[in-house]
Formats: sequence, C-alpha cells, structure tokens
Amino acid sequence: MSTRKSTRKTASRSRRDAISLLKADHRQVASWFSSFEKTRSEMRKQQLATRICRALKVHTRIEEEIFYPAFLEQAQDEDMHHEAVVEHDAAKKLIAEIAAATPTDEYYDAKVTVLSEMIKHHVKEEEQPGGMFAKARKSGMDLAELGRRLAARKKQLMNSSGSSAPRRSGAQHGIGRAEGRV
Repeated sequence: MSTRKSTRKTASRSRRDAISLLKADHRQVASWFSSFEKTRSEMRKQQLATRICRALKVHTRIEEEIFYPAFLEQAQDEDMHHEAVVEHDAAKKLIAEIAAATPTDEYYDAKVTVLSEMIKHHVKEEEQPGGMFAKARKSGMDLAELGRRLAARKKQLMNSSGSSAPRRSGAQHGIGRAEGRV
C-alpha cells in the first residue's frame, strides 16, 4: 500500500475515533486562545472569543451528551466523570459572561485568560496518562462508533444556533445548569 493511501486510511480512522475528534477540538481552541493572547485588535479579539465560546459550547455538549455517559457506563469512574462535569459547568459560566461582553469591557481579557487556563487544566486531565481518555481506551468503549456519533452531533450543533437542542437536566448530576445555556 502506498504511503498516501496509508495516510488517508489513518486520517479516516482518526476522524471516526472519539478521542481523536475530541483532541482535535482541544488543539483548535488552544490555537485560538494563543491568537487571542497575541492580538491587540479589539475586533480580532471579539472574533476569536466568539469562535472559542461557540466551539466550547458545542464541545461540552457532545462530551456531556455522548462521550461522558458512555465513559461512565463502561469505565465506571464516577469521580473522574463528576469532576469533568463540574469543570464544564464552571467553564460554561465564564463562557456566558464572555459571550455577553465586548473587548471594551474592563474584565474581558481577564475572563478570556482565565477561561484559557481552565480549559488547559481540563484538557490536561482528560489527556494525561491515567486520565479520562486513557481510561476510555482501556475500558473497551467502542471509540469508532462514539466518534461517528460525536461527529454527527457536532455537525448538527454547528449548523444550528447551538442552543435549540434539548439539554439534560441539572438534576442528573446535582448541579444547576441554567447559567450554561446561551
């Protein structure tokens, strides 16, 4: 098999793998945070913050709706699952504040910076050896099937306003969710 065919096959496989899809989202958002830190343009800051917030809203939805329940069922690690959900809730509150603000607001840059730090911490915990992604791989989860479901749901959310689909109840994990709705 030629290298090009092998590369295409690997790329195709990785698109269907849940962990590869989620890691790609992590890398994209990290690059936007990096660009935000470097720019002085208020218009560019607004554009980047809007992209970051929208991407994180979609990413947290697909994780919470599809990946996290599958992880909890298969890996049965409630502590890791609950911590990830709480981290999402904290990030959603900050995302809502950023989405309602503009770069001329006094704390705008600080809020984006703190969100970046929160997301870096969350990503590190998911991706580290012994983290959620490693446990998911070891658990026997069907990551290819989950990847297809995640990709389909992500596409659906990206093509909509991202807020029209039903949300799961906060009672499912004991935390109020209203602040995360946008």
